[in-house]
Amino acid sequence: MTITEFKTSLARSTPPAGLPLLVEALWWDGKGDWEKSHTIAQDIGTKDGSWVHGYLHRKEGDNGNAAYWYARAGRSMPGGALDAEWELIAGALLEESGR
Repeated sequence: MTITEFKTSLARSTPPAGLPLLVEALWWDGKGDWEKSHTIAQDIGTKDGSWVHGYLHRKEGDNGNAAYWYARAGRSMPGGALDAEWELIAGALLEESGR
């Protein structure tokens, strides 16, 4: 699945079947459901899980908490646009998963 196809899937009422959990978390965030996205991401204890978790807290405006999660992911907290970061993370996770 390309990032364009992933973004187009946001018009659906449910995520595409078989998405990796972190990609599904970003799908819910793309639909405007931060809570559902956060519930998924906070339970995934990998570096990628911490990356998504950090992004979500940055989006929430909790930069202190976001910085903690970015550090756990081995990344610096970016200062750019949230939409661009969402697309970057989703694209990287889709590529990593081979979807």
